[in-house]
Amino acid sequence: MSGGRQHLGKGAATGDVVIVGGGPVGHRLAERLHRHGHRGTVTLLHAEPLAPYQRTLLASVLDGGLRPAALRLPPVPGVRVLPGITVTAVDRARRRVRTARGEQHRYDTLVLATGAEPFVPPVPGIRTAAGRLLDGVTTLRSLADCARVGGEQAVVLGGGPLGLETAAALRRSGRDVTVVHRGPYPLHRRLDATAGDLLVRHLSGLGVRLECGRSAVRVEPGKLVLDDGRPLAWDTLVCCTGVRPRAALAGAAGLAVRNGVLVDDGLRTGDPRIRAIGDCAEHPGWAPGLPAPGWDQAEVLARSLTGRQPGGRRPGTVLRPRLAGLPLGVLGAAPGSADNTAEGETVTFRDPARGRYATVTVDAAGRLTSAVVVGLPEALAALTQLHDAHRPLPADRLSLLLGRAPAVRRAPAASAEPSDVVCRCNNVSRGALARAWHDGARSPRALAGATRATTGCGGCADEIRRLCAQLAAEEPAPGRGPSTDEDEGADDAHDATPHPGDRRLRHDRAPADRGAAVPGPGGRLADPRPR
Repeated sequence: MSGGRQHLGKGAATGDVVIVGGGPVGHRLAERLHRHGHRGTVTLLHAEPLAPYQRTLLASVLDGGLRPAALRLPPVPGVRVLPGITVTAVDRARRRVRTARGEQHRYDTLVLATGAEPFVPPVPGIRTAAGRLLDGVTTLRSLADCARVGGEQAVVLGGGPLGLETAAALRRSGRDVTVVHRGPYPLHRRLDATAGDLLVRHLSGLGVRLECGRSAVRVEPGKLVLDDGRPLAWDTLVCCTGVRPRAALAGAAGLAVRNGVLVDDGLRTGDPRIRAIGDCAEHPGWAPGLPAPGWDQAEVLARSLTGRQPGGRRPGTVLRPRLAGLPLGVLGAAPGSADNTAEGETVTFRDPARGRYATVTVDAAGRLTSAVVVGLPEALAALTQLHDAHRPLPADRLSLLLGRAPAVRRAPAASAEPSDVVCRCNNVSRGALARAWHDGARSPRALAGATRATTGCGGCADEIRRLCAQLAAEEPAPGRGPSTDEDEGADDAHDATPHPGDRRLRHDRAPADRGAAVPGPGGRLADPRPR
C-alpha cells in the first residue's frame, strides 16, 4: 500500500483506511465511505470468525424468530473484510497494525471501532479458579453467546434494556425466566415510577418473574443465592450487567483513554491519523451504548475522510427497548436525571387502566428536551421524528400524545434528511426507503423485503406506513392514486404491525433467509403466550 495520497477531486478522497472492529458501527462506516466515494482501500478487521452481523438483533435469535444467518450485514462493494483477525498492537510511527497471526496492515487512517465488552459482576462463584465463567453462565454480546443458552430455567442478571430484551426473548422461547435487578423496577435510571409500574405489569403479563431490589451474593452450579438468602434455580445464567469500552488497544498505543478512547468532534484521537467511533469512543456529545450515536459517528467520519461537508445535525438520543406489545421510549435525558437540567414546560398524560403514559418536557422554543412514553405508539413515533429533527412540538400537546396531530403525521417526506435512520435495528435510512419505494417497493411489506426495515423490533412500522403515504402523495404510483394512512392495504397494515406477544412481524414468514419462523433453542417453537 502507498500512503500520503491527495484528493483527486471535489468530495472524493483517497488513502488506505483500516477499520479495527467489524460490528454494526464499523460496518456502517465502511458502507458510508463507499457511498461517499472514497477512492482508497478499506480493510475491515473483524475479531469474530463470522462475517459482520447485526448485534442488536441477538434477542431474536434467542427466541427463534431469526436464524443467525438472517443477522448477516450486506457486503459493501470494494471493502475487504477479514474475519477472525485480532489486532494486538498499533505501530503509530510506521502506521501499521499487528495481528495475533503476526500479520501487519498498513494504514493512512486507522479507525478503532472495537466496541465494548460485557461487564461481569464479581459475584463469588461466578468464575472458576482459572478465571473463566462457570459452565452455564454467559453474557450476551455475540452469536456465540446465544449458542451457550440452554435448558428450561433462565435467570437474567440486570434489568437494563439488554436484560429486558433477553428476558422477554427467553420467555417467548418457552423458558421459565427470572430477572434480578437491584433497582426498584427495571430501567429505574431511565423511567419514572409511573412508567416503571407499567413496565413491571407488562413483563409480569408475559410470565417473566421479577426480583427487584435484590442482588446476587453467590453463584453455585445451577443455583443463584439472593441477598435475602433465597436460592434461584437456573440452567442458564445470563449476565446483562453493563459494558465497558474496549480501549486497551488504544491505551497500549499511547492514546488518551478515560473510560473510552477520547475523541474530538471529528472523532480524532491525539494522533491525527487515528480515529475512534462507537462504544469504544468517549465524547460528551454522544451517548454511549445506543446504536444511533454510532451510526451518526460513522456518517460524520465518512464525510470527513471523503472531504465532504459535515452533516446538518445529529439525531436526538432515543432509547427504545424491543419489547413486543409494549411501545416504550425514552427520548433525550431521562426525567429527573442529572443530565436533564433544562427548564421548561412539562406535559403529562396518564391512562393506567389502558397501559398508557407519557411525560414530555419542552424548552422555551417548544423543542423536546426529555420524554418517557409508554403504550402510545403514534406519539412515540411523532416525538422521535421531532426530536431527531430538533423541531418544536405543535401547540396542542395533548393531541400529539393521543396521535391526533395531523400537522406532524402528515409532514412531507422532504422535510426530513435522506440520511435520517428510520429503522434503527437494521440501519435503514429514509433515503434508502425512498429509493426502494421508487424502485417499486410501494407498501410496508415490499419495503421490508427490499430493505429489511421493520423486520427487527417492529417499532418503526407506523413510520414506514406514513412514509409510504407521503411518497405516494408526492408521486402517485402507476395505476393508482395517492394513498393515505387510512387507505393503505389492510393486509400490509396488519402484517407490518407487531401485536402483543408476537416475536416477529408477519411478513417475516415468507423468505427463509430473512428470518422465517423456525424452531427455537432446543428445537422448540417459540410460544408467545404466558404460562
